[in-house]
Amino acid sequence: MFRNRTDAGIQLTQRLQEYKEMKGVLILALPRGGVVTGFEVASSLKAPLDVLIVRKIGAPLQPELAVGAVSETGTIVLNQNVISAYGISKDYIENEVLRQKEEISRRAKLYRRGRGIADLKDKTIILVDDGVATGATMKAAIITLKREKIRKLVVALPVAPPDVAIEIKSMVDEFICIETPPYFMAVGNHYTDFSQVLDGEVVDILRKSIIEDNVEGEGGC
Repeated sequence: MFRNRTDAGIQLTQRLQEYKEMKGVLILALPRGGVVTGFEVASSLKAPLDVLIVRKIGAPLQPELAVGAVSETGTIVLNQNVISAYGISKDYIENEVLRQKEEISRRAKLYRRGRGIADLKDKTIILVDDGVATGATMKAAIITLKREKIRKLVVALPVAPPDVAIEIKSMVDEFICIETPPYFMAVGNHYTDFSQVLDGEVVDILRKSIIEDNVEGEGGC
């Protein structure tokens, strides 16, 4: 059990100490909740922080049930088992993809204020979220990053279901997950405080992270 997302980030950091002050490390967080956790990781490791915006595609009348996900680079990952089981139409999925792309565009403009995603080439990426349930969003993020010329991909999570953890581990170079409870219900069940993270908080965290990174760079000149 984690007190909150900040506590989860602190606990993750303890397992990522080999990356502290290592050159070429970039922390990528999945908004919104993952940004709070990712900020603690980035601050402790003294690494820059950015977001990778990925949106879940929810099932009709069950938005929390993931049909798939779409990333800001256009990568789309679909769960064909869910689609078949619930008889979800191609038209529904196409409309949802378009809707989520619009939301991705909105968030990208808001979070980065016109700045593009950080340069990923030859970077060691530590991809952070506050936890996963179905893993659809995280899988889309992983597939997105594997199409870039990164050096290494590390996924760091506070909590995940055992089967999803095994699947994600097989997709990346290194996988760190603090808890894999056998009777997993929802990510929020493993937090004392899992209150919603608002866009404004994400913007403030990213602005602070960018400022701190710039200040450190100026100090080294």
